Amino acid sequence: MSPDPAATQERRLGPTRVLDVDPLLDDPDTRIVVCCGSGGVGKTTTAAALGLRAAERGRKVVVLTIDPARRLAQSMGIDSLDNTPRRVKGVEGDGELHAMMLDMKRTFDEIVEAHADPERAAAILGNPFYQSLSAGFAGTQEYMAMEKLGQLRAKEEWDLIVVDTPPSRSALDFLDAPKRLGSFLDGKLIRVLLAPAKVGGRAGMKFLNVGMSMMAGVLGKVLGGQLLKDVQTFVAAMDSMFGGFRTRADATYKLLQAPGTAFLVVAAPERDALREAAYFVERLAAEDMPLAGLVLNRVHGSGATQLSAERALDAAENLADARIVDQDDGKAGLRNSPETYGSSGTTTSSGPSGSGAAPTASDDPSGTDPSGTAPAPGGDRGDGDDGAFAEARPVDQLTAGLLRLHAERMHLLSREQRTRDRFTALHPEVAVAEVAALPGDVHDLAGLRDIGNRLADNRPELPGPAGA
Repeated sequence: MSPDPAATQERRLGPTRVLDVDPLLDDPDTRIVVCCGSGGVGKTTTAAALGLRAAERGRKVVVLTIDPARRLAQSMGIDSLDNTPRRVKGVEGDGELHAMMLDMKRTFDEIVEAHADPERAAAILGNPFYQSLSAGFAGTQEYMAMEKLGQLRAKEEWDLIVVDTPPSRSALDFLDAPKRLGSFLDGKLIRVLLAPAKVGGRAGMKFLNVGMSMMAGVLGKVLGGQLLKDVQTFVAAMDSMFGGFRTRADATYKLLQAPGTAFLVVAAPERDALREAAYFVERLAAEDMPLAGLVLNRVHGSGATQLSAERALDAAENLADARIVDQDDGKAGLRNSPETYGSSGTTTSSGPSGSGAAPTASDDPSGTDPSGTAPAPGGDRGDGDDGAFAEARPVDQLTAGLLRLHAERMHLLSREQRTRDRFTALHPEVAVAEVAALPGDVHDLAGLRDIGNRLADNRPELPGPAGA
């Protein structure tokens, strides 16, 4: 009776929980999936693959990416992505898939236009300090991603929003951005710069001259007089909007804590990536944010795990040097053995010396001197065996090379397994889905569909933990 595959898989995985992707995507209560993790681990591809799979299972999905490489647009067959969701063609099933790329400055502009009267909006949009702030102020990209997420969720147009978090120095920037911007808006410098506008008129200027003379002088030297004026003008124009920024940031943060949101931490089986993933798991728990599981991306596997690296290297050494023959005890030996060179095919009659000697001239019909460099045609030197041996050498060398490659792969698997096992030992409560490393980049819907299938297969690529 063949073993139950599910039971075999459970024994293999040991204490590691398996991440079931399809129930997560099919659940109508799941409205937001956030893919997060350190840079270069495949967040964008994972987000796109999840979005496509959910759409082909009947949901109306929008994927929001912040990845500047625009790989998502290429893989979905869209010439370019911008701040407007665009429908992706070629999706199978009854659902819909839309994709968009965050335009940080345009999102900021839309907020200003929506929450300020036309005159004030024009003054803000034309302010040099605002233009610098909206284009590259630290944390602005992460905050605008949160703003855009809030806008998409408020529209109630999509069943599911999949978010690819910004490629930042730390995956935690996405969570920290709203609080950081709130701290900036509530900071002492902003309050001081707002004071003249709030007091107003000559009284305000008097307050500025008396209360800020020293600070203005310092700031003027550091920033330059014109920049300081631009900052003051910007702050005065934005005064009525600051409260809105804080309110929306708080609302979006609470949205991320809601039961309808699911965080997926994406990592590669590498020490730094999984260390960042462990830190993120702990941070999500501290912030009461719902973690669905870990996607372990680019995992290497082998169909011949029963052949260890040590055995493969031993076999490669034997093949590479024909003078080494395996002994019964498994060690290499018999160097310079005459049988190694195919001499068993030669005549073994003993000459005067009592050893196996080559035929004499009288034995050779051609009369060729046996001391010549070439054996006589038709001679009994085992030419067929020597030729077969010569032909076999390239095959042996190729086989030895393949065995060495297999040994390298097994060492890589061992490292990845140890790295994964350290993570699961620290966080056994986290469900894990493993996705095999692919030979090339994903560049179309078929590739994304394959990634989605691998995510849903629940098939471990690495061996289970030791002792499982």
